[in-house]
Amino acid sequence: MTEQQQLELEAAAFRQLVLHLRGRSDVQNIDLMNLAGFCRNCLSKWYKAAADDAGLEVSLEQAREEVYGMPYADWKAKYQKEASAEQQATFDKGHKA
Repeated sequence: MTEQQQLELEAAAFRQLVLHLRGRSDVQNIDLMNLAGFCRNCLSKWYKAAADDAGLEVSLEQAREEVYGMPYADWKAKYQKEASAEQQATFDKGHKA
């Protein structure tokens, strides 16, 4: 496999992950964090960091829109629920400073 082919496969896998997450708005970010240690916001930050490394101008808000498929504020208003005490306790337990 060439470097270009690998890059194209990785990009396709990322696009599929993003599409999958867009289709699973029922899955909250805190659930993703508790189960996998990353969430949509992490992907957004990684996307922005990659743009920064490449010298491209991408704001965090633009990166979030790429991942969420809409402005972040709209997604939060439409889909985000308040974390339960159990979800928050699990998060806190896994993310001790």
